[in-house]
Amino acid sequence: KATVSVLNCIRLLFGPLATMSSVTRLTREEYIHVLDNNQNVTRCVVGPQTFTKKDHEKIVNGPLKMVALPPQCFCRVKNPVLMDKRQVVLTKHGEADIQHGHDQVRVNDGKDWTKPFPLYPGEILQGSLKEKSGERAAIKKLQVVSKGTALLLEAEDDIGQRKAGDQWMFEGPATYIPSESVRVVSKVSAKLIKANTALKLRASVDFTDRRGVKRVTGEEWLVKEEGAYLPSAEEAVLGTVDAVVLTDRLALEVEAVVAHKAFGKDRQTGERWLVTIDDTSAFIPEVNQKVVKTVEVTTLSNREYCVVLDPVVNGVQKHGLKVIRRGEGEGTRFFLHPGEHLEDGICDVEILGADEAILVKAKEAFQDGDKARNPGEKWLLRGPLEYIPPTEVEILDRRETIPLDQNEGIYIRSETTGRVSLVKGQAYMRLPEEVLWEKDLPAIVEELLQTQKGMKHMVKDAAVPMKARDKTKMVRFNIPHNAAVQIYDYAGKEPRVVFGPDLVMLQPDESFTVLSLSGDKPKRPHVIKTLQLEMGPAFMTDLVTVETSDHARLELKLSYNWQFKVDKNNKDDCKKLFCVPDFVGDACKAIAGRVRGQVAMETFDSFHRNSARIIRGAVFGLDENKKIRSELRFEANNLCVTNVDIQSVEPIDQKTRDSLQKSVQLAIEITTKSQEATARHRAEREAQKAASELERRKLNDSAEAERQRKEYLELQAESEAIEATGQAKAEATARSEAMLIEAESELKQAQLKAQAQKISADAELDMLKQKHKAAIDYQRKKDELELDRTQKLAEIESEKFGSVMEAIGPDTVLAMAKAGPELQAQLLEGLGLKGYLITDGNSPINLFNTAGGMIGAAGAAANAAA
Repeated sequence: KATVSVLNCIRLLFGPLATMSSVTRLTREEYIHVLDNNQNVTRCVVGPQTFTKKDHEKIVNGPLKMVALPPQCFCRVKNPVLMDKRQVVLTKHGEADIQHGHDQVRVNDGKDWTKPFPLYPGEILQGSLKEKSGERAAIKKLQVVSKGTALLLEAEDDIGQRKAGDQWMFEGPATYIPSESVRVVSKVSAKLIKANTALKLRASVDFTDRRGVKRVTGEEWLVKEEGAYLPSAEEAVLGTVDAVVLTDRLALEVEAVVAHKAFGKDRQTGERWLVTIDDTSAFIPEVNQKVVKTVEVTTLSNREYCVVLDPVVNGVQKHGLKVIRRGEGEGTRFFLHPGEHLEDGICDVEILGADEAILVKAKEAFQDGDKARNPGEKWLLRGPLEYIPPTEVEILDRRETIPLDQNEGIYIRSETTGRVSLVKGQAYMRLPEEVLWEKDLPAIVEELLQTQKGMKHMVKDAAVPMKARDKTKMVRFNIPHNAAVQIYDYAGKEPRVVFGPDLVMLQPDESFTVLSLSGDKPKRPHVIKTLQLEMGPAFMTDLVTVETSDHARLELKLSYNWQFKVDKNNKDDCKKLFCVPDFVGDACKAIAGRVRGQVAMETFDSFHRNSARIIRGAVFGLDENKKIRSELRFEANNLCVTNVDIQSVEPIDQKTRDSLQKSVQLAIEITTKSQEATARHRAEREAQKAASELERRKLNDSAEAERQRKEYLELQAESEAIEATGQAKAEATARSEAMLIEAESELKQAQLKAQAQKISADAELDMLKQKHKAAIDYQRKKDELELDRTQKLAEIESEKFGSVMEAIGPDTVLAMAKAGPELQAQLLEGLGLKGYLITDGNSPINLFNTAGGMIGAAGAAANAAA
């Protein structure tokens, strides 16, 4: 009972609210979907109305706004209801008949779908967005296809004559209304074909193009007409082909891809030909043509020529033929045809001076003027002349006359005899069978020739940078004064010696004799390489190790003065100079042997006291009177040693060296102590003298300091008095000057302010004057330009009218003036009218009087005729 009471209370309290919630008020553009739970049918209720929901009914969707299509807009509805004469077809159960899987395009074109419509249960608005306010239709504007563009359409179902998958173009200007069975594939714009360009197309299917030409699938062609071209659906645009602008300096080599006709000639597949400016100024290759390369013009001046291989003669290529083309006049220009090429490019005409010549060779037999030339024959053409070699001739060498001084020469070899000769001291032109011959020298000789004196120390001297020598030129060597050079002639197998100063010039079979002398201290072999032999007097130094009879070993540093004494007019004496390859080493060894033998017979003390006499006696020897000779002569090469200088004697044994060192140290110590005692005595005397002087100076300085202190105190008192007086005076002076300066500064500031105001006023006035002047000048120039423009326009119009009248002619003007009346007369005559009346329809006409006049006139005419 308590539960029933509670429920009754709830019904009493909330019954009115429950009744209110089952009522739905729909406005004019709203609808709801109501589900009937008894029949399981959903229906659409459209406003304006007040809908009261029954207990077995349920609002499943809504209230929703109807879909309103603005003008020129459309939408797509999925699963649309079936309609008959704009009425919804219902099933036997009373619900809207849905076409599942179908799409419907609803377009507001001013006739259909102009009013808002609801979406029935099952219908879906494609592209709608779920929002808080319900569904908002995805409404789209109809696509406007402008001029020069089109839409590529594809049928998704069979539509009339079009099958599913067919494509076609919807060209503008127009508004495209979409259809359920048609899909927009893409938007196509017209291709702009400019001058000297073409559009390359390919057929997608078999069809007939706009010009009535049947095309097969895959066929390619060009459209060259200038302007905008809109390709059809069956045409695929491959790209734009630009024309190649041909000039008098540029041509094209073109190859035929397939057989066709070009420039009035039949071209076979693979055939190549030349397209020049004579054929066309701008060449656009067809689809069956391929541009192989660009060919530049070959230009020959009147000093150039070329040899063309495989030339084209009368349109036929002559393989294996050669043709010479020479520039003439101001120049010759031509293009090389396909297959033609230049043998050696563009060559200059051989221009020979009086001192020049060219060596030529016949490659095949031909007639050279009056003389027959055989293959391989060589001959020389001397200048002055201009020469273009025929195709049968090959230029081997260009030669010039070689001017040679009396000290210059070249090596020439004859190819017929093989003989090599030296030509010098003349201007020489080689014969056809002569060539320059290179004379090779040993590497050491090449290096010595590039040194300053033809001599090199192999240890001390740095490597000489080698310069490339012209081996065809004569080898020369300057022999300095008091020197000699030996030259060996391998052909005559006889040497010759040349004394300096002189210039040596080698014959083809001659070579220098290189001396390898000992050097350094002590002497080592092969240290010095030289081409020349110095005659002396000179000196050489050597270190000699000797041992006395009491076994004291000493090292002697000896210097020898030497010279060669030879009769230059005596060939035998001259030959002796180079008989000893290393005269330095041999002489030093011989003298060292003599010195060792003589010192070995003397004791150390004896040698120490009489070293000079012993060494000189050992080197020069004694004569019959037991006196030392004046020189040592080597008969093998006439080398004379005239003096020996003993530069140093040092013991080698350590004990001897220590004893000598001790004696020397003792002598040094005695001398040092004596000098120290003398210095100490002198220092003590100087110290006493300095002490007395210092004391005296101290007393003088003390007295001077007291005197200076007294003067300082006097000056200090005087300065204090002056300071007190001057301070008061300075303060008074400073105050007065400060007041004066302040007054002057205020006066100056006032003057500057006045001056600044004046400058500002003057500047503003000047600016206004310039602005007014500029405005006046601008207006004046503008008026002048306008007047000039008007005058020129009048002149142009006058000239234009005069040109038009001159171009038309007076007869044409007269004919134009007569054309209107005559045409009207002929027209009336053809219609059989005697008169006519023209009116604009706005002014009233008294037809009665007019008709009377016309009838009266006709009657009068008839009476007159009677």
